[in-house]
Amino acid sequence: MILQLISLVNFKNHELLKVNFSKTINCFLGNNGVGKTNLLDAIYYLSFCKSYFNSTENHNIHYGSNYFMIKGDYVNQEKVHNQVDCSVTEGRKQFKFNGKKYSKLSHHIGKIPLVIITPFDANIILGGSEERRRFFDKLLSQLDNNYLLNLISYNRILRQRNTLLKDASLKSINEDLLLSYDNALHEFGSKIYTKRKECLSLLINSFQNYYDIISEKNEKVDIHYKSELQNQHLNDILIQNRTKDKILMYTSSGVHRDDFIFTINSHNLKKNGSQGQQKTFLISLKFAYFDALNKHHQSCPILLLDDIFDKLDHDRVSQIIKILNTNQFGQIFITDTNFERISSIMNQLNSNCKYFMFNKNGLYEETFKSEKN
Repeated sequence: MILQLISLVNFKNHELLKVNFSKTINCFLGNNGVGKTNLLDAIYYLSFCKSYFNSTENHNIHYGSNYFMIKGDYVNQEKVHNQVDCSVTEGRKQFKFNGKKYSKLSHHIGKIPLVIITPFDANIILGGSEERRRFFDKLLSQLDNNYLLNLISYNRILRQRNTLLKDASLKSINEDLLLSYDNALHEFGSKIYTKRKECLSLLINSFQNYYDIISEKNEKVDIHYKSELQNQHLNDILIQNRTKDKILMYTSSGVHRDDFIFTINSHNLKKNGSQGQQKTFLISLKFAYFDALNKHHQSCPILLLDDIFDKLDHDRVSQIIKILNTNQFGQIFITDTNFERISSIMNQLNSNCKYFMFNKNGLYEETFKSEKN
């Protein structure tokens, strides 16, 4: 899928913006705070029905306004044109695909495959287990809409079970209702666990291969899936922990407690990896994510690269350029503050590149287009 045109109204610092894109590489250049990443976020929004950076919709609305709108015009590999329209007004969100409104936003996920790599990805390593689960859940939701529906159902039942545990005393709790919640958590949780295992198996070889290329095999990395369901069925675990859960007044076991352990040279990456190694780990993981989507959808996802060359040494940047030169990628969007650095990198790539210079008001000028023969 290629994004040909995007239109923004009152989205973050962009009061009014309309941009035509190249089908290959698009570079957004300018100082910090001029709106480069906000434009990337608008592209992301059209794929995931939400911002990558802000969970509160009010933070996505231009100051002084009470709504925002994003429209994207796409064309797929069969040359079929598609349009996505999004609007948020006073907390009400509406998404349309080719003019048809979605009854549920989850139905849109996966229609426009996309991968983003940004400095905020550091939270996947440095944050809690929920950050790592969210990464794998996001990938699986683009690969399998049933996974997303199972995850939504699991989280709904989990909230209901926790409410029951919190509101009821030890003597008056409705045991039949609690058992029904346990059975439902087992049903959806078992499916989630199986899919997460399959997802890691799908990614691991590609991920390690990318890391070997970028690091030139200077380190060995791995990912291990940690779940209580590796040894027991979830309904057995819930029964064993029922008394504990009543005391705690929340559900202490389940796939919502799973984690993915990242290692470098057999040591914990969070504690022992440098900034460059951690960034290499994340870029390799996202490239493997890209491969999985590409294989599943039989078309290149859109790739967003937000300031990815910062904090990487020259050798690692050179290896990333070699990867980007393999022609396995489709449309790419890149942000950077350093024009000399990005132009030097672009000159090494075998693709056309369109440059956009942003100023302090969030407006842009298309300065020139580099053409490769």
